[in-house]
Amino acid sequence: MLKVLFLTGYLMTYTSGEGGADVVLSCSLVEEASGLDDMGDRAPFSRSPATLVLRDVSISPDQVPDTLTPFVPPTVPDPDLILIEATASSPAIPDVDLLLHADCNEQEVACEISRYHFPQGAAGGDEDHPAPAHFFIATLELEGGGLSTALVLRTLGLPAPPAAADPGPGDRTLGEGRLGLPLSWSGSLLTEVVFMVFSREKELTAPLGGDVLLNCGFRQQEALQVVGQEVSVEWWLQHQGHGKRVLDLKLTGSQEHSESVVKRDGSSVDPALLVADGNASLTLRKLKVSDQGTYICTINVGTFQAQQTIRLHVNQLPRVSLSEEKLVSQEFPHKLSCNCQNYYPLDCKMEWFSVSPDDVERTELSGEMSLSSHRQHADGTVSLSSHLYLQRRSLPPGTGLICRVSHPALGSPVSISLVVQPPASVRTEVYWMGLGFLLITVLFFYQLMR
Repeated sequence: MLKVLFLTGYLMTYTSGEGGADVVLSCSLVEEASGLDDMGDRAPFSRSPATLVLRDVSISPDQVPDTLTPFVPPTVPDPDLILIEATASSPAIPDVDLLLHADCNEQEVACEISRYHFPQGAAGGDEDHPAPAHFFIATLELEGGGLSTALVLRTLGLPAPPAAADPGPGDRTLGEGRLGLPLSWSGSLLTEVVFMVFSREKELTAPLGGDVLLNCGFRQQEALQVVGQEVSVEWWLQHQGHGKRVLDLKLTGSQEHSESVVKRDGSSVDPALLVADGNASLTLRKLKVSDQGTYICTINVGTFQAQQTIRLHVNQLPRVSLSEEKLVSQEFPHKLSCNCQNYYPLDCKMEWFSVSPDDVERTELSGEMSLSSHRQHADGTVSLSSHLYLQRRSLPPGTGLICRVSHPALGSPVSISLVVQPPASVRTEVYWMGLGFLLITVLFFYQLMR
């Protein structure tokens, strides 16, 4: 069960510590408010500046510049400063090296932290960290994707004060701080990462009728792993205000002791990968329009629970065609149709252009066209037609007519065209004139050679 208390912010800097790196996030702490806002209504949240430090992040040596130094807390503790340090060496955060390059790539890092409360009064302690311990859940999301993780943080016991420290009245006041929890002698709240749920993508697009893999997994601290522990995975789909269960999988100890409930045919989670690697990724086969939406991956391991959300878009390329293969100028006035068939989603733009025989510039024909209504098919795809009404006086023979279609499933707009042909009588006259000229030329050279 989660209580709202979260941090949002950006990656400010990163530093190198022994065997890893310290990643420093500048955040704002948001708590449930008890007062009123400027309008006299109950304020849902209050915001305060805060800093989150991920300590000893495991990365390869070639990914850290030699010039970086470890994070050093303030020399003068400030009880009003909200500083949270989290040891993140084990379990290792997947793809955390992306954070080190975020600043150079001008990417923002969103960070949310909530107090974590165990259901039914479960304490969540162990022999080395007996209850009462305090827990937080921190969510990090890198702008543009590649890293999204929910970290469960557990508070640590306070180290002994420095030998030169003078524990006067001011130092004892420091023990509570803004979070109401014991702080270290440097003024920070010490925590460690004990459990995480992560995804390497927050949004993806797949074709209608194809297969897709929605990435989701978990890791936990080795000391918390228990032989025969229960692991459960729930996948839900949320779309347009409606939610539905996709798949449930529950394991006890090994893949041989598993129970699964599949609500969507063709969906699966591999129990072997879940046991071996903590991989809870969902496979969806033969995608339908109804499969698009926001998928929620919730993983329960022992007393811990966290989740990730992934947005899935389903699309289908349009088939574009013209109602005529050729068009003769004497057939004007005429209606020419451009058909965009069996596409998804609905966002489709259709435009008409003309190019005269003596020009290379296109002229838009928006005032001479109309659109049909959308026609929906049984598979959820739609079709749309654009009609162009042609007049003889404006389109002489040799004029090119172009229909351009733009759609999210297309990398770039698709164009289809035809050229207005002269009347058959004109073409026949031109043919005989050309043939006659050829015969006269042959006879002329024949007479010269005699």
